Amino acid sequence: MKQTRNNGYRAPDAPLLHAGPISYSRDGQAILCGITFSVAAGELVGLIGPNGAGKSTLLKVIGGLWSGAQGPITLAGRPLARYSARAIAQQVAHVPQITALDFPFTVQQIALMGRNPHLGRFQIETARDRQIVTEALRRTGTLALADRLIGTLSGGERQRVLIARALAQEPRLLLLDEPTANLDLQHQIGVLELVRDLVRQGQLGAVAAVHDLELAARFCDRLVLLHEGRVLTDGTPERVLSPGPLRTAYGVNTRSYPDPVTGYLRLAVLDGAPVPDASEVAHAAP
Repeated sequence: MKQTRNNGYRAPDAPLLHAGPISYSRDGQAILCGITFSVAAGELVGLIGPNGAGKSTLLKVIGGLWSGAQGPITLAGRPLARYSARAIAQQVAHVPQITALDFPFTVQQIALMGRNPHLGRFQIETARDRQIVTEALRRTGTLALADRLIGTLSGGERQRVLIARALAQEPRLLLLDEPTANLDLQHQIGVLELVRDLVRQGQLGAVAAVHDLELAARFCDRLVLLHEGRVLTDGTPERVLSPGPLRTAYGVNTRSYPDPVTGYLRLAVLDGAPVPDASEVAHAAP
């Protein structure tokens, strides 16, 4: 039976993508070890964990960028290995952590690149392709920037353009590797709000590797905590961001509590002093 959370998220009946248990090694080093992972349409899953835990590798493996994983991966009920690279790109879009955008492309040209998986060799974009790109720019709030050179944009604007390029692929699954890296707080919130809204409106499934645990708890429906290439815990933010798993993964003592103003989950790192409980925090708030 489905369960409804306060933000309107409904726990899925069936996954869009399911992997596992899978293992993956690169250059003789085991990176993923017996991981089971899934994501459904209408769900935003946050991948968290310390550096080197395997987050970026997992995104590349489940998205078909890196082959050679041991174990089953299915996309829309079909083994990923049976898809061609082009067929995967028609269903899965990646927003990488680092993207070189040094060439003098306009925002519209960048977004049009998202149509490549749907075009034949030497085929020119059609009016429909341009319409899809225009809608992707509109949904990401970048349509007014269409004629701007990508190099003239702020970090937050560039990130929205990359998401527009991904949406232009018309994917069923959106994979984002540190989408808020190197952004200020305003743009971090803006990008994650955008992804969450796109998931809700378009019934996409999305997976985002996120370093900021409080932001992950605020915007993601589920969190998957990776540690040393394994899933340490998988579930609601309240369950995953509990003292035991975080102590194992990050080596710090923490306590979570609801923010007295917003109600969002907050984390305190303990330094030996007790953290007040929620009622004490609320009472002390101005």
